[in-house]
Amino acid sequence: MSNTLLTIDQITREALRIAHEKASFLGTIDRQYDESFGKSGSKIGSTLRIRQPSRYTRTQGTRVINVQEAVETNTTLTLATQDHVAMTFNSAEMYTSLDDFSKRHLEPAMAVLVSGIESDVLQGCSKLVANLAGTAGTPPVDLSATGAARAKLNQNLAPKDGNRFIQMDSVTMGGLVNGLKGLFQDSTQIKEQYREGMVGRTAMADFYENERVWTMTNGSDVACTLNTYTVVDGDADLTVTSFATPTAGMVFTIAGVYDCHPETKQAYSHLKQFTVLAASTSTNLLISPTIYLTGARKNVSDSAGADVAPSTTAALVFVGAASTSYVQNLMYHKDAFTFVTGDLPLMGDAHKCVRKTYDGLSLRVWQASDITNDELVTRIDMLYGYAALRPEWSCRITS
Repeated sequence: MSNTLLTIDQITREALRIAHEKASFLGTIDRQYDESFGKSGSKIGSTLRIRQPSRYTRTQGTRVINVQEAVETNTTLTLATQDHVAMTFNSAEMYTSLDDFSKRHLEPAMAVLVSGIESDVLQGCSKLVANLAGTAGTPPVDLSATGAARAKLNQNLAPKDGNRFIQMDSVTMGGLVNGLKGLFQDSTQIKEQYREGMVGRTAMADFYENERVWTMTNGSDVACTLNTYTVVDGDADLTVTSFATPTAGMVFTIAGVYDCHPETKQAYSHLKQFTVLAASTSTNLLISPTIYLTGARKNVSDSAGADVAPSTTAALVFVGAASTSYVQNLMYHKDAFTFVTGDLPLMGDAHKCVRKTYDGLSLRVWQASDITNDELVTRIDMLYGYAALRPEWSCRITS
C-alpha cells in the first residue's frame, strides 16, 4: 500500500476491527449497543433495567383454575466504566500506509485495551456463576468435566442452538488436547477457526484458548454451618457460624438442599450449588442464586422434590482447599451474559473526534496536536457495562 496521510476515520475503523477480532469472550456473549447513552437530548442515565421472563406453575384438572399474576424480574446493568489507551506519534508517522501504522501503533494499543476489558468482564461474570464441574486441583485430560458442565447447562434449560462456548487457559487446554489427540476433527470446524484463540468444537461448544480466564483463591475457611438460621423463601443471604476471609466466587453446597428442574420442579440427584457474592460480616454471606422454596421460581428441594427448608444448622461445604488457587475455566451459552457499549460524546471544540460502532462495540478516537513537539496525542475510549442475565446457563470447569 502506498503511503498516504491517514485520516482519523481510517484509524477509528482499523482500531474497531482489531478490537473485534481480539475479543474472544466479548465476541461470544450477547453484545448490545445503546446509542441513548451520551446522546444530547435523550440521555437515560448510567443504568439499564433488563427484563427477565415471567415464570408460572401448572395446575392439573379441568374444574379448577389457578390464575397467576405475571411477575417480571429485572437485572440492572450499569454503564459507567470508561477505559482508554493513549499514544503519541509525529507527523511523519501519520504519512504512512495503514498496514504499517496498524502494526506499529494500533495493534499493541488495542491489545492492551481489549485484554484489560475482557479480563475484567470475564472475571466479573465468572464470580456470579454458581454451577461448577470438575475436581478442584485436577486439570481435566478428557471430556468428563466438560460433559458434566454441558449437563449443568442442559439441566438449566440453556438452548441447544449452537451458541455454547468454552474459555480455557492454555495449560488446561494443552492437557485436554493431548488427551483427545486421537479424536477426529471436522475440516469445516478447522476452516471456521477465524477468531483469535479458537481451537475447535466438541461437547456441543466452541473452545477458545484464553489466558484471561479467572484464577480464584479460596479464603482461609472452607466449611461452616448455618447458625441456627431458618432459610425462608427469597433468601439472598445466610447467617452462618464465624467464617473467616471468604472470597467472592467461592462455590458451596448446603447439606440436604438439592437442585431441581426449573419447570417440573422435580429434584435432581445433585445438591444445589451457590456462589458467595460478598460477606457483609464474618457471620453473614450474600449468595447467588437467591433461594426460592416454593412457587414458580422454586429452585431448591429436598431429595424427593418437596418444598422443605434445610436444617437450621445445615453444613456448608465449599469446593477446594483453604487458601488454594484454582483456574476457573468457563462454559456458557451466549445469552448467559451481556456486554453493553454506549456512545461517548463528541467534543464540540475538538476538530478530530470520531465515534464508530461495529457489531455492538462502540469506540471513540480523539486526537489533539502538540505543536511544541510536532506530535499528535491520540486516545481511544470505550464506555461499557456488563451483567449476568442468566448465570444458570453457564458452568465453571475447575482446574
